[in-house]
Amino acid sequence: MTTEVIPTDGAVDPGPAPPPAVKGMTLRAARWRRNGTSLLMMAPFAVLFGVFVIYPLVKSLYLSFTNYRGIKPPVWIGLENYTSLFGDERFRKAMLNTFLYVAGSVTLTTIMALIVAMAFRGQSWLHRTVRVLFFLPSVTSAIALNLIWKWIFSPEDYGMANQFVGLFGVDRVEWLSTPSLAVPVLVFMGVWGGIGYGMVIFVAGLNAIPEEYYESARMDGATPWQQFTKITLPLLRPVTAYVVITGLIGAFQIFEAVFIIFFRSAGVIGGLHDSALMIVPYLYDQGFGHFYLGRASAIAWVLLVIIFVISMIHLRITRANRDLT
Repeated sequence: MTTEVIPTDGAVDPGPAPPPAVKGMTLRAARWRRNGTSLLMMAPFAVLFGVFVIYPLVKSLYLSFTNYRGIKPPVWIGLENYTSLFGDERFRKAMLNTFLYVAGSVTLTTIMALIVAMAFRGQSWLHRTVRVLFFLPSVTSAIALNLIWKWIFSPEDYGMANQFVGLFGVDRVEWLSTPSLAVPVLVFMGVWGGIGYGMVIFVAGLNAIPEEYYESARMDGATPWQQFTKITLPLLRPVTAYVVITGLIGAFQIFEAVFIIFFRSAGVIGGLHDSALMIVPYLYDQGFGHFYLGRASAIAWVLLVIIFVISMIHLRITRANRDLT
């Protein structure tokens, strides 16, 4: 039975009394009683995450400081793997090719995805069909797509790329054996395959912008270009940051195209004269081609640091631009 509290004149009603504490229950036991069910439900995921994510990360970090080759126990060598990387000509070549590929593919993919999203952002049957067609490469097997691209860029007469340039009187081109064409070919493939994913994200961002902003701008006499630069681009900054960062992460990890197209064509992991060598294929070559597993672990951690630093810089620039507006 509860007792009603009747305030006296000038007194403040203290409200309902707090529930009585459970006799003999400590603070830790009370917390467990409140959160125990949630923790138990999260336990299976936490165990799997620790075994298959945290442990491999920690183990690879340890191996990056050893000369482990998979046969004998690892021996600690400190920073030797990291210092030797920057003196390796193939690693520098892989870094240069990767940065060129990332800069070209991410920039062109973001621009083209925004253009396509603005052109086909409507809900008509035609616009929905075009969006599906652009998005199909994002959900298609990467191996199947790369095999098709290998056939397209085949130097033989049946290669579709040579058939196309032949219409303009151009002689047959050795697309996969010309070092200067290796990175542009990969960039073209990356842009073609990445437009659909970025387009879907941009369409969602564009449809979230209130139409009243554009109506007010048109009433004030703003041109379409002014509406785009003063309304669309500023409000799309968070979406653009997401598209760019996910594109950076994916571009830095390019592997299938290099392995399927150039390795199977030239017989070496990076194509002729390492013209298509990237960081992840070089990691694969060191770890599973030569069994320098400690060195491969060091390459993986260098790649992780590069992606992390570039992503943080881009986020900081995006946040600074947003604060200025």
